[in-house]
Amino acid sequence: MYELKFDESECLSCATQDCLTRCQYMDIDRDTAKAEILKIARGEDSFALHDCVTCYACEEYCPVNNHPFYLIVEKQEELDVPPLPRPLIRRGIQTGIPFRGEPVIEEVNGRALDMGAFADLMYLIQGKLFDDLPVISTDPRKMFHYFCQLMYLHYARTSVIKERLPGILQTIARHNVTEVICFHDECYGTYTSYCPAVGIDVPFKSIHFFEFLYNRLNELRDEITPVNLKVAYQRPCSSRLSSDKHHFVRDIFDLIGAEYVEREYVDENALCCGGTIQGQRREGSRKRAADVQRRNIEDMKNAGAEVCVFNCPACYTTLGRLVAQNGIRPIFMSDLCRLAIGEKPAGWR
Repeated sequence: MYELKFDESECLSCATQDCLTRCQYMDIDRDTAKAEILKIARGEDSFALHDCVTCYACEEYCPVNNHPFYLIVEKQEELDVPPLPRPLIRRGIQTGIPFRGEPVIEEVNGRALDMGAFADLMYLIQGKLFDDLPVISTDPRKMFHYFCQLMYLHYARTSVIKERLPGILQTIARHNVTEVICFHDECYGTYTSYCPAVGIDVPFKSIHFFEFLYNRLNELRDEITPVNLKVAYQRPCSSRLSSDKHHFVRDIFDLIGAEYVEREYVDENALCCGGTIQGQRREGSRKRAADVQRRNIEDMKNAGAEVCVFNCPACYTTLGRLVAQNGIRPIFMSDLCRLAIGEKPAGWR
């Protein structure tokens, strides 16, 4: 029913083949890139299907917005090229079945904050920034049972997303939610990138979490005291689906007096946290993941970062302890913003 909008002629006419030539995990020249992406589009096997680490970056790199990453994942499923071990895929799919019944949604007056799968992180949305904001959430004991489902791109299971997502959207709409602030980049990317790419209608307006934070901070501008911290930002893979909102990272740091240190692996050149690579369990994958994490952290240290800012809980889980062990304090973006308006997050000294 839902079909990916992919135009083969766009690949034929593309002069750069940036989708694959810019990949940080595969070394591919332009001619090879064109040949391989066309093979994938035509349903043929390609080494790129086997070597892809599902970091989403090619979706941002494509100069013609032709959805190469969604194509790769769909063909991985069709050709049975699993990017993760099969037992992990089976377990993950069972874990994320939407529960029967309704999610917990506070009384809504048009706008609500969607916590997605992260009901156990409600402590990150406390204080003035979030006053009187209704929240879409779940029982934290069932935290994966109600969320956007886009994580199954990492599993090469777009069929699961297409099967479950329309019902989730309808459930949100039944509660008269007209604007959804997405706590996680993946939810925002689902509604604004993936859904249009495959023809799924979204019955509400989506607002990126960082855009919301930036606007709320401006409303509270008189209460801001510069945090005076040198910060690095760990860009999550799913933010590649909303690159037009990435500028809010620097905008927020400028507004709250945080110095965004100059790094090599930043913005479009960002490295992922390595979590998915580690989970692939292919030959050399753990060593490869450790190398990505080492380069990431050394880059932060060389740039003089005091703090590493996260928004993705999975990135925080993967890298947070390693960052701290290297003398850089991990913190979520919302907690950094709360510091700027005089609210001290739990555990911050």
